[in-house]
Amino acid sequence: MMSPTAVTTDRMWRLAHSRTLQLGTKSTIMGILNVTPDSFSDGGRFDGKVERAVEAALAMVADGAGIIDVGGESTRPGAEPVGPAEEQRRVLPVIAALRARSDVAISIDTYRAETASLAVEAGASIVNDVWGAQREPDIARVAARSGAGLCLMHTGRERRKLPDVIEDQIAFLTRSIAIARAAGVADEQIVVDPGFGFAKDAGENLELMVRLQELASLGLPILVGTSRKRFVRGVLDRDAGDIDVATAATSVLLRERGASIFRVHAVAPTRDALAVVDAALARGTR
Repeated sequence: MMSPTAVTTDRMWRLAHSRTLQLGTKSTIMGILNVTPDSFSDGGRFDGKVERAVEAALAMVADGAGIIDVGGESTRPGAEPVGPAEEQRRVLPVIAALRARSDVAISIDTYRAETASLAVEAGASIVNDVWGAQREPDIARVAARSGAGLCLMHTGRERRKLPDVIEDQIAFLTRSIAIARAAGVADEQIVVDPGFGFAKDAGENLELMVRLQELASLGLPILVGTSRKRFVRGVLDRDAGDIDVATAATSVLLRERGASIFRVHAVAPTRDALAVVDAALARGTR
């Protein structure tokens, strides 16, 4: 496990629009706002409903979210892909409306460079790419040009993985980081995400939780997203129902192992759980 000092060392995450976000001594929560008809947890709740989506985002901010992550295409296994025009129709009005009503940091959940660029123009300050800049490398140029924070996520989809969970993480994310740096993205803009649930079986996800601290070798802040994932349901042997408390438990474990940002559907349970572990970690640095 990482030392408390390693977890709680402050660093500034540089974002677009001359913004920064402090990571380190206090956990940062990223609230999930899917404006899609088919996302696995909240599909259809906000698709085409800008005002309702903004109100949901504001409620997450009130609960303690420091970032709102807006997505217009479901990434669940088997989801129907959508084109860039439809993705942009879903996300851009929500981003613009949310920016008009709140100063919260807004993230665009997309792998498309065009969508990322338009989203930053509309008010987003972070680009969150589930393909780690390897599907459309031009997305890194968008981040470099705009100064946006760039989250590079690991995925095992559409490729052969290395047998060891962490070796595969390091290999994939090292390539993603190299793409970003070559495009002119500064390290101060980059966050990495191990991609829980993305072409990983239950055992791989659990091993990744236990060994997350090994990703510290990348030298970058870590974002994690275990919220309502299938492997958490598997541990509980539960196909349906509320598993947000279990999500909060995974967040505590991952915070102890070095994660800084937590992408969740239900902010309040994770907020409370992380407040306790942050206080304990801070005590350990005295």
